Amino acid sequence: MTAVILVAMKSNSESLKTDLLAGLVVFLVALPLCLGIALASGAPLFAGIIAGIVGGIVVGFLSNSPISVSGPAAGLAAIVLTSIAGLGSFESFLLAVILAGLMQLAMGYAKAGVFSSYLPSNVIEGMLAGIGVIIFLKQWPYATSSTGAIIIALVSLAILIAWNSVPFLSKQKVVPGALASVAAGIALNEAFKAAGSGLALPQQYLVNLPVPASFTDLFAQFTRPNFSAIGNPEVWIVAATIAAVASVETLLCIEAADKMDPLKRYTDTNNELKAQGIGNVVSGLLGGLPITSVIVRTTANASSGAKTKLSTIAHGAFLLAAILTIPTFLNKIPLACLAAVLLMIGYKLAGPAVFKRMWSNGKFQFAPFLVTVVAIVATDLLKGVAIGLAVSVLFILKGNMKLAYDFRKEEHHEGETINIELAQEVSFLNKAAIKRVLADLPERCRVIIDASRTGYIDHDVLELIRDFLKSGSRDKGIQVRLMGFKTEYKIDDARHVTSQAAQNAPNNVAMRN
Repeated sequence: MTAVILVAMKSNSESLKTDLLAGLVVFLVALPLCLGIALASGAPLFAGIIAGIVGGIVVGFLSNSPISVSGPAAGLAAIVLTSIAGLGSFESFLLAVILAGLMQLAMGYAKAGVFSSYLPSNVIEGMLAGIGVIIFLKQWPYATSSTGAIIIALVSLAILIAWNSVPFLSKQKVVPGALASVAAGIALNEAFKAAGSGLALPQQYLVNLPVPASFTDLFAQFTRPNFSAIGNPEVWIVAATIAAVASVETLLCIEAADKMDPLKRYTDTNNELKAQGIGNVVSGLLGGLPITSVIVRTTANASSGAKTKLSTIAHGAFLLAAILTIPTFLNKIPLACLAAVLLMIGYKLAGPAVFKRMWSNGKFQFAPFLVTVVAIVATDLLKGVAIGLAVSVLFILKGNMKLAYDFRKEEHHEGETINIELAQEVSFLNKAAIKRVLADLPERCRVIIDASRTGYIDHDVLELIRDFLKSGSRDKGIQVRLMGFKTEYKIDDARHVTSQAAQNAPNNVAMRN
């Protein structure tokens, strides 16, 4: 709770209310996911709740990502299930979680987070759409399990659609649509019960949170790690596997979260690995599942209007408060209305508009996007992304694998004019270097980005420049002029300058392959 207060003190009054409401929505989405993932992992249900609390409060406080949300991830469920069986006890597995966290911490200090900068946007978009399809497929059975569930899901969907389309409801921010749909779902099911109707949902189709009879029962649910297994090589193998998979999933989610951020802020991925590492150490010590940044919760957070990481921390605080105070009430929430919330999220991620937009970007963007979607649905997240990345490389690489040159910040001073000359071909592999150049520009300088010699600029780099024009340059008071960009690149903020102006720029930074 202290973390919530500290972050709230730094938030402005306008974002405070929005972030707290977004945190409440994410809490409602995260609660059944924490329990379901723990069940699928063959772990105690309470272990999923612990991971959710730690992911929200601890990782949320340490991370500098404004909207990503961490917790137990479905992508790790199979690994956890086989690892617990292979190690022979959940206690030994908890030791592996702690060691995995220490490995992630080391990866953060080794600056391994740069990996995410080399992921092309078509693959990330494909990952989001693929997850949207999976969400739809996974939640559909809960929404259609019975006639009562169908009615509750339809009413919940109608409320969510109305909250997005009816002017009066869409403009008010006091009650989020997801919360209204959950309240309606509870009311409907309780009305079915009171009437003795067969439409009432049985307990297996409601949230099923452990209800401790006392504080003694609550603390009895915590499991301690078995530190005596430190010499077991299998523990170290499991730890390395968790560290690798959790780190990749986190970096993928962070890259996607930055794209969903309406303010287009960049997250320090190395710091994120450190935050995740500390979170996994704490989760393992308390008896929780391994943690990653989770795309479903992150999407719910962004869709609910979150502006700062207060929403992430608040969701963890709500989870903690819920298991201490109102577990019986929470067990009245129908899974059908939660499924409706997730179905809307899945539609936003993988609706027809997404496929139409990617198609309009051209076949070199659409083909890797579509392959990534299909591969993720057919296999899993990591395999699907790997397949999509391979296809993207085949389409875009074209033998050009060199990085663009960088420049050192100390060589340039405030108020100078800096000329950034793009090479003849700029691929997505140049994205990381160009991002560093733009991030290191001194405040209140003048920048000319010259593409007059460039025949091809990858979609990712164009998007990076657009984002820099919209927010990054304005935040630092940088004056930007563009030269030589083709009209089909559709950079709306482009202000063309003469070649003579570019020649007069005193400092030249060549971005060459």
